[in-house]
Parts: sequence; structure tokens; C-alpha cells
Amino acid sequence: MKTKHHIYFADAKDMSALSSESIDLVVTSPPYPMIAMWDELFTQCNPEIGSLLGRNMGMQAFEMMHRELDAVWTEVFRVLKKGGFACINIGDATRTIGGDFALYPNHARIISRMQALGMTFLPEILWRKQTNAPNKFMGAGMLPAGAYVTLEHEYILIFRKGGKREFTTAAEKKQRRQSAFFWEERNTWFSDVWMDIKGSGQDIPAPSDEFRKMRKRSGAFPFEIPFRLIHMYSLQGDTVLDPFLGCGTTLSAAIVSCRNSVGYELEKGFGPLISAACENLLPLARQRIDSRMENHREFLKKREAEKGKLKYMNVHFHIRVMTAQEQDLLFYEAVQIKKCGENEYEAAYRPYSDWPF
Repeated sequence: MKTKHHIYFADAKDMSALSSESIDLVVTSPPYPMIAMWDELFTQCNPEIGSLLGRNMGMQAFEMMHRELDAVWTEVFRVLKKGGFACINIGDATRTIGGDFALYPNHARIISRMQALGMTFLPEILWRKQTNAPNKFMGAGMLPAGAYVTLEHEYILIFRKGGKREFTTAAEKKQRRQSAFFWEERNTWFSDVWMDIKGSGQDIPAPSDEFRKMRKRSGAFPFEIPFRLIHMYSLQGDTVLDPFLGCGTTLSAAIVSCRNSVGYELEKGFGPLISAACENLLPLARQRIDSRMENHREFLKKREAEKGKLKYMNVHFHIRVMTAQEQDLLFYEAVQIKKCGENEYEAAYRPYSDWPF
């Protein structure tokens, strides 16, 4: 099996290179409106935004920033297949403008736009970031009527285009069964609060100090977030889009997960860093599968000690599983990643079989 990965260093407000209804899943984390580190980027897109900020017109600047994102969401809706999902990681912003402290609800503004486009809003995930000390606060501390709640979570908004995705052919049904996840993974992944993912650091190897600096400047989310979402809402061989690719976290997660991917990014400087990440990705691809299998082995030991042997057997790994839906689960391990054109990559896979059971 092989997958293809293409990067467009262009504005995602125009995805004319992509056909309508050609994408199975969107996973992205856009620039957060009203977070100061993104002011320059939004102002470059629309100079009026900088003027509004300079005149202390916070809510007006907030709206203009979201109008820049709105154009991207319109393209996302166009290219997404019927039954396809869009997962958007976004945090709200707190900021003092003209002496007034306020919260700017980015997640609510995106929900409003996506629903206006015709997307169905599904239960969201709260990502509780483990970055702040529990005693942190904003404002007057222990004095009433002067302190503010500290934001320590972000949202993973989940939308679907149209009704449920249908799997009608024998090949589609087989692909879906092989793309299954373990029962115990489902119980963690499909919780509405994720508290086990740290807000800093990523699993993708950082080949240089420059890469680490650029990754921080990109505001990239941890690898685990797109990795989970890709497995939850797509099949092996599907195509994943990230319209705000940054240093390529979603692309890397797609490669590790045996999915095709497309990414849009305005900053061409990320190109060499994405290439470097791809060159260092194979050990992570192996480690991810090893880790999932090891976690399942530990689950089996505990579960069978308490309840006895499980009823079902996975036909590929010859290990017991909780449900019949896991019997055909099959991991594909990336064994080669090569650059096959300008801003294009190809990954080759083999079925994972090196397991001692």
C-alpha cells in the first residue's frame, strides 16, 4: 500500500486545485483570532484589522479576523465529501483592549459560520491542556469581583457534511473493518474531555533548533490530537486535508496512520522543516504501532484477570479482542517515505506483523 501527500504553499481561501467533494476528513488548528501572536498575519490578510486594533476596537477586529477564516471554511465545505468530517482545534482568547479585559469566543464564532454553511455540529471535545499550574489566576486573586477564570482548555469542534457516511461495496466494508481501533482506545478517544494530552511538545522528532523555533511559532497542536482524530473519523487510504498546515503535524499523523493528505500553508519557510520531519518519521511510525499493541496487551492482562478470556480473536495478530468489530483490525507500518516531486511525498507500507503473540 502507498499514500500520497501534497503541500500547496498558498492561501487556503482558494483551493481550486482540489476538486469538489474530494476530501474525506479535515483536521486543522487555524490561527486564533485575538491572540497577539497572530495579529500580524491577520493584518497582512486585511490591513483594516491592524487599524481596528490600533483604535482599540476589539470586537470589530475579532469579527474581521473571523471573516478571513470564513473564506477558508467555505472552501472546506466545498471540497469535503458528503458524510465527511471537519475537526477544528480552536481556543478562545482573552485580551485587554483599551483598558477593558474581555473574552473573545472563537469557538462560538466558528460554530456559527459552519452551521450557516450547512455543516452538522456534533458533540465537541474539550482539550484540557496540562500546561498551567493549578494556582494560577488572573486579576485580583483572593479579592471578590476582580479576578477572572483562567482558560486552561481548548475546543475540538467536530462537524459533518450531510448524513452518515455510507459503506456499500465489499471493498469499502473491508477497508472499514481493517481501520478499526481497539475497544479500550474508543473509550478514551470518544470521551468529551481529553485530559491526557500535554499542551507543549510533540512526538515528531525535532531535527534542529530552527525546527523547534518554527514549530513553536506555528502554534502547532500536539501530534496525538490529529493522530486520534484521523483514526476516529477516517479510513486507511482516505485523504485528510489541513488548510493551515504549519510545520506539518497533520501531514505527519496522516503518514503514520496510512492516510493520504493535502496541506495548505502560506509560509514557504516551513517547507524544509516539513521535509526534515518526514525524513525522521519512520521510527515514530513504528513506535506508535508498538505502543498501541503494548497498551492492548496490558489491557488484556488486566481484563482477563478480572473477567476471564475474551470471546473474540483478531485474525491478523492472533490476539484476543473485546468485540467482533476488532477481529479484522490491521495496522499498516510505514517503511519508506520519499520526496517524489516539488512539495510531494509518497509513503510505502507493509502490514504490521512483528508481534510475539
